[in-house]
Amino acid sequence: MKTIPIENLFILLLPIAAVTWFYWKWVGKQTELLIAVVRMALQLILVGYALEFIFNQNTSLWGLGVVSFMVVVSSWIALRVVENKTFRGYLEILAAVFVGGGINLVLVIFGVIQLDPWYELKFLIPIAGMVFSNGMNALSIGIERFDKELKTSNDFIQSRNNAFRVSMIPQVNALLAVGLVALPGMMTGQILSGVSPLIAVRYQIMVMAMLLGTAGLTLVAYFLIHRRSAEAV
Repeated sequence: MKTIPIENLFILLLPIAAVTWFYWKWVGKQTELLIAVVRMALQLILVGYALEFIFNQNTSLWGLGVVSFMVVVSSWIALRVVENKTFRGYLEILAAVFVGGGINLVLVIFGVIQLDPWYELKFLIPIAGMVFSNGMNALSIGIERFDKELKTSNDFIQSRNNAFRVSMIPQVNALLAVGLVALPGMMTGQILSGVSPLIAVRYQIMVMAMLLGTAGLTLVAYFLIHRRSAEAV
């Protein structure tokens, strides 16, 4: 696979600069997008070095530790859209991310690709990352929409249904567009690495089904937990 010279990445700062300017003018936040881009770059550089180390460990303890870290951090990030941030609210999100993502991760690791050992970190970490980040994103959209709907209607069921529908739009759009509008990340990466497109397609089907299941189950788990928690108060 062709190595990208580090200096070539700076070319992409041109469109980012334009987006940042419009984000400032239209949204009113001067530094949010810039901070996000800088954090992204620094986090990826650091994680590159970290993964070099972690992949050489390859033990079940490291596998469980990394997955647990992903669950905790993705839940914390999803909490930022909640208006009333409480520890109880965080636990609701944590439980939803763990259930929704955990079910799909177990099915993929033990059922679909049948890793041996199951904690093979070069496979476990990227797959877990896709699972829990997707659940986090769906949950962030769902919670934000739910809070706004509930303020307007004060109807839990209607607010939940509308939030669930809106949160699933990106998932459904991705399913409809794959192969026609876009070749998603895993498939593109495998093809660029020389893997047969027919093999890459199988992995992409797995990923698309996994992400849809994760988003849906994470949202369902959250709203079930949140309603029970609200009724218990």
